[in-house]
Amino acid sequence: MFRGAFTALVTPFHGGLFDEARFERQIAFQAKHKMDGIIPVGTTGESPTLSHAEHHRVVEAAVHAARGTGMKVIAGTGSNATDEAIDLTRHAKEAGADAALLVNPYYNKPTQEGLFRHFREIARAVDIPIVLYNIPGRTGVSMATATMVRLAAECPNIAAVKDAAGNLDLTTEAVGAGMTVLSGDDSLTLPMISVGAQGVISVVSNIVPDRVRRLVHAALDGEMARARKEHLALFPLVKAMFVETNPIPVKTAMALLGMDSGELRLPLCEAAAGSVSVLQAALSAAGLAAGSE
Repeated sequence: MFRGAFTALVTPFHGGLFDEARFERQIAFQAKHKMDGIIPVGTTGESPTLSHAEHHRVVEAAVHAARGTGMKVIAGTGSNATDEAIDLTRHAKEAGADAALLVNPYYNKPTQEGLFRHFREIARAVDIPIVLYNIPGRTGVSMATATMVRLAAECPNIAAVKDAAGNLDLTTEAVGAGMTVLSGDDSLTLPMISVGAQGVISVVSNIVPDRVRRLVHAALDGEMARARKEHLALFPLVKAMFVETNPIPVKTAMALLGMDSGELRLPLCEAAAGSVSVLQAALSAAGLAAGSE
């Protein structure tokens, strides 16, 4: 299940509300380009700004839209409150998601023992494959490889880790310890696969799923020269996607391409004029224009 190219979906808004029709079109675009899976309501999906009812609806809409496409749905269900994460994860299973993506608890900065107990409680409460999400830049805490391994040994449904720590040493440790690793950083996908990662959960694939898929599958098939060529061609666009806090740039780029309203929820706001110029230049250099999807 956890091998290939997966897209961390944006959550489209119109007039402040979840735009379900546009979301379905965005998922159809991912299916058209044969992505291996989609991730609703993760970081890129602005999950912290959604109500529980909205969160539930986005997951349900993703499962419905992906049905019959061959794409897996890995629903973001993390929280810094264990009971809340259990509730969201239980709903994802009931909605028909294939797996759940659970971020490290943020703000309260648990110890490694606290992280272990948090994820163990969720894994015991809900029988669904779980992808741990290690992103210390967002959460203020990093999960040690030893904690991941301990969890995987005790909880058979803890199946993989999304590694967004930006540290190839940690990636190598996790792979060496037998963990299934997915890159959580577009710019590091190729290096991470070279040390044993099994794919990527991508932001830029909201715009160019075909290019991300080609890179990932070339690398997984051992065609490293072709993968390197794809990586180098994609790299400038990837860097532009992080000119400001994700998902501000990707939503702005999608709006420039006619793929999204570009609407964000506070505390995220529109990109600065200089950032828009960077994005316009990157899209032009990548040969992308409105209607190019």
